[in-house]
Amino acid sequence: MVEPGTIKAAQSGDREALITLLREIETHVYRTAYYILNNEQDAMDAAQEALIRIYSKINSYEEKAQFKTWVQRIVTNICIDKFRRTKPTVSIDEHELVFREKQDVEDQVMASYTFQDIRHAIDQLPEHHRTVVVLRYLQDFSYNEIADSLDLPLNTVKSYLFRARQQLQALLHEYQKGGVRG
Repeated sequence: MVEPGTIKAAQSGDREALITLLREIETHVYRTAYYILNNEQDAMDAAQEALIRIYSKINSYEEKAQFKTWVQRIVTNICIDKFRRTKPTVSIDEHELVFREKQDVEDQVMASYTFQDIRHAIDQLPEHHRTVVVLRYLQDFSYNEIADSLDLPLNTVKSYLFRARQQLQALLHEYQKGGVRG
């Protein structure tokens, strides 16, 4: 993700290194926030807050954990706090379908509904299950990285993922039967 030399330079007060560091992680930070909060504006706010916190706390980073998991912990905690303070909203713009001329429109509509069903099912998970699903399947974190990021025991992460998969399977089964989509 980020060169260790850049991190050390940023910690020693090199302003250019710090700017480079923040630019390298900003997309990752935003993506994580968006997957957890499922709202563009909230994700932008959370990402900005996370980048500011990383900027101000860069000297507190110790090499005990990977830089990636340290950043992830900051972003995730901000998102969880934001999620607790406000009920999530859905932007209409996020659900517009854009059709391409050479693709089968029916396939594209079905794929869009499938994506919406999965996204909606993930949104219905309890906060702790949703967070581990986002980190594992959307951010491609290993179980150990998730445990480090969320400061959870490895077995708890495995348990949360197992339960989340069961819940998603049940929810998606209901969507396939046509009973839950709203």
